[in-house]
Amino acid sequence: MLGALLAVVLVVAGAASSGGSPTPTAAAGGPNLVFVLTDDLSWNLVRYMPHVRGMRQRGVSFSRYFVTDSLCCPSRASIFSGRFPHNTRVFTNRPPDGGFQLFLARGEARSTFATALQGRGYRTAMMGKYLNGYTPAGGYVPPGWTEWDVGGSAYRNFNYRLSENGRRVAYGHRPGDYLTDVIARKGSAFIDQAASAHQPFILELATYAPHAPYTPAPRDAGDFPELTAPKGPAFNARNSRAPRWLRGRPPLTRAEIANIDLAFRKRAQAIQAVDDLIARIQATLSARGLADDTYIVFSSDNGYHMGEHRLNPGKQTAFDTDIRVPLIVIGPGVPGGRTIRHVTENIDLRPTFSRLAGAHLPRSVDGRSLASLLHGKRPRRWRGAALIEHHGPNFGPGDPDRPARGSGNPSTYEALRTKTALYVEYRNGEREYYNLRRDPHELHNVVRRLSKRRRAQLHRALARLKRCSGARKCG
Repeated sequence: MLGALLAVVLVVAGAASSGGSPTPTAAAGGPNLVFVLTDDLSWNLVRYMPHVRGMRQRGVSFSRYFVTDSLCCPSRASIFSGRFPHNTRVFTNRPPDGGFQLFLARGEARSTFATALQGRGYRTAMMGKYLNGYTPAGGYVPPGWTEWDVGGSAYRNFNYRLSENGRRVAYGHRPGDYLTDVIARKGSAFIDQAASAHQPFILELATYAPHAPYTPAPRDAGDFPELTAPKGPAFNARNSRAPRWLRGRPPLTRAEIANIDLAFRKRAQAIQAVDDLIARIQATLSARGLADDTYIVFSSDNGYHMGEHRLNPGKQTAFDTDIRVPLIVIGPGVPGGRTIRHVTENIDLRPTFSRLAGAHLPRSVDGRSLASLLHGKRPRRWRGAALIEHHGPNFGPGDPDRPARGSGNPSTYEALRTKTALYVEYRNGEREYYNLRRDPHELHNVVRRLSKRRRAQLHRALARLKRCSGARKCG
């Protein structure tokens, strides 16, 4: 049934994208944008990326940047559309409440930052990972993309297939087939082509690294031989008054800790090629004389816990390990070495890209442009909380993000993350509240200590946000 529905949608969408695109408006020499989106990269890996550290010195870092859900597909749907999961209706990686199929069937692919910038006269390119459920088979290319080099389930970074502008191309297991390196080469070539055409561009390079199975490039497989996972105050620590899905977790065993250390070391190895990708793109921009006219944006679709709260490696929780991810930007007019502490979210990327390019932004977009913050200006009004929306638990067969045993598999929840607190409401009626000033590692649930008035205020604020639509009401 679903396959038949998808086939119909693909035919309709393909017909619309082939002949129904709006006539591009000249971009009048707008700035270029390179967006490097990693998969499951957490803040604790940035220290092993010298070129990303260089971006932090030359540009701005957002210390309170959060994702709408710590899960690949809903997070990426929010990035493309600028909309919360309750508006895209993409809550998971697979149908009926998520995945590429639902994103397409609901028409979300027709309005993204790619369609907006292409309509402004930009050359657009998508390379690497798109949305869970997309496969190169069938030759479908969503609207808005000039260049399309996208894989399906290519998490091992070898022996995969790409849709190269609708043509299915197989890659093997030779070192040169390593996927992060392939999209680095293709991205560099795309910049050369755009420069020769004197056309502004946006290029998204979406790596599968460092997602499990954490495959490094062969040249990096021996790096950091003694490296172990960070073991802060939350590592192997019990949460007080934990929700049911977390309650009763036993301490991690020696074998589990050894596995966490190995996984962290492989993740650090895997991101070396991502750092090389950034270096290569920067070199190409400099060689083409485009470095001063190009924004480079580095981020991740979600974070990753590794031993915190007694959990084996995974994501999908509302803890900062999973929802707070890097956002680092360099570019024209961006001051160096600056940290922005406003509460920002991945729904803000689409309006930011549109604002920088001078593209139209529909009222349906929930996020707000970060352009003024990037350029050192203070907005008159800004949101006080980020909204996180999650559907669970996840037991979907074949889902690459299905939690392993002991990794944490939260039930459905909505959460507010403010500058000083995390508040979570589960569909089963459970509540969590962490005072981050006193408890920055989110170990002590003190919701019972809150007054009835304060609990009611938090509930109303969450209820308002989880129904909101458009930047005025959501931001």
